[in-house]
Amino acid sequence: MMGGMASDRTRTTTPHPRPGTRTKTDSVPGAGVWVLRLLPVGIVLAALNLRPAVTSLGALLEEVRDGLGMSGSVAGVLTSVPSLCFAVFGVMAPRLARRFGLSVVVCTGMVAIAAGLLIRPYAGNTVGFLAGTALALMGIAVSNILMPVLVKRWFPDRVGPMTGLYSMALALGTSLPAAVTVPVTDGLGGDWRAGLAVWAGLAAVAVLPWLVLLRVRGAERIEPAPAPAPAVPEAAGGRLRITRSRIAWALAVFFGLQSTAAYITMGWMAQIYRDAGLSAGTAGLLLAVTMVMGVPLAFVIPRVATRLPHQGPIAVVLGVCGLAGYAGLYLAPAGGAWAWAVLLGISNCAFPLALTMVGMRARTGAGVAQLSAFAQSTGYLLSIPGPLLVGVLYQHSGGWGQPLALMAVLMVPQILVGVLAGRDRTVEDEAAAR
Repeated sequence: MMGGMASDRTRTTTPHPRPGTRTKTDSVPGAGVWVLRLLPVGIVLAALNLRPAVTSLGALLEEVRDGLGMSGSVAGVLTSVPSLCFAVFGVMAPRLARRFGLSVVVCTGMVAIAAGLLIRPYAGNTVGFLAGTALALMGIAVSNILMPVLVKRWFPDRVGPMTGLYSMALALGTSLPAAVTVPVTDGLGGDWRAGLAVWAGLAAVAVLPWLVLLRVRGAERIEPAPAPAPAVPEAAGGRLRITRSRIAWALAVFFGLQSTAAYITMGWMAQIYRDAGLSAGTAGLLLAVTMVMGVPLAFVIPRVATRLPHQGPIAVVLGVCGLAGYAGLYLAPAGGAWAWAVLLGISNCAFPLALTMVGMRARTGAGVAQLSAFAQSTGYLLSIPGPLLVGVLYQHSGGWGQPLALMAVLMVPQILVGVLAGRDRTVEDEAAAR
């Protein structure tokens, strides 16, 4: 039944195998059954670990700043590190997956997340803290890129539902640290280092299913995308010229702008509420409300998006919610705190929409890998200045008026490029038309 919910546009062009032909899962005896059962578990556990490194830090940013002697500008650098790491390391993910296999790369990514989260609180200084954070974010970066590829490769007829599943898990892994990091820290004697380090345990659990899935790594290496037609201009090695695709650039800019909004929210929203007079626990809970909105909506939005011929209207609705949330934070940050948290939570669901469009804007698994790497890496590169600029504006203006104005201004182009990225076309079709 779930397979029927995805649009025909999301189906792979790979022909069904003839009787007796070996398939992906036939390379290991019995793999066809247990892989398709274990893989969703591995995807969900991996998705749960793609944001705790960021939102657990946002909840304790003031304590970390005091403990390490950071200025507002340095804290802005810290909130920009996720985007930098995602841009630098994410672009390597398809090449690593082609060489070593999807399972190997994702498993290694989970190990890097666990190690980085364990190391960074006890590094002893700002440089060491940044290095540990970068290690964790390196693992997150490659896993970020490969999630849509895994879905397209193993569940080509269920792109919408499976994208919704891991987006929902990602949203849960975003909101949970925001909600419980402060209480957990208090329960550990108020030690912010221990409060941050506990999230390494969740990443360690996520390693386990991928260790089992290593058995089929050879069957899931990514091959270069086949030409959609003989006339398609290609680069050497049969790869699509992704940088010549308008839809790829629209997706990249959309990804970058929604990432800017998301990482500003995750890094600074709790501080906005604390500066408005709310307690650290309440500010963390409000951040968690913003993040938890993505749990149900991240499951619903991809399913709706795959049924629509154009995903632009969804981008418009999400952007308008963001504008309303920023206006509320400017006018009455404490008085309407819960309403603004909900509105910004809805707006942050541009992320699962972007992931869904990545799966819909390419017709092959290899095409999705290229598009995912390009859109996410380029997008995260574009998003680097945003959180840093917010920190600088906050420090030099002494308030949140200018930072909130910046966030609202950036939401307008996000809406526009979201409409462009939502058009019904694929990167392969654009390549064939050139």
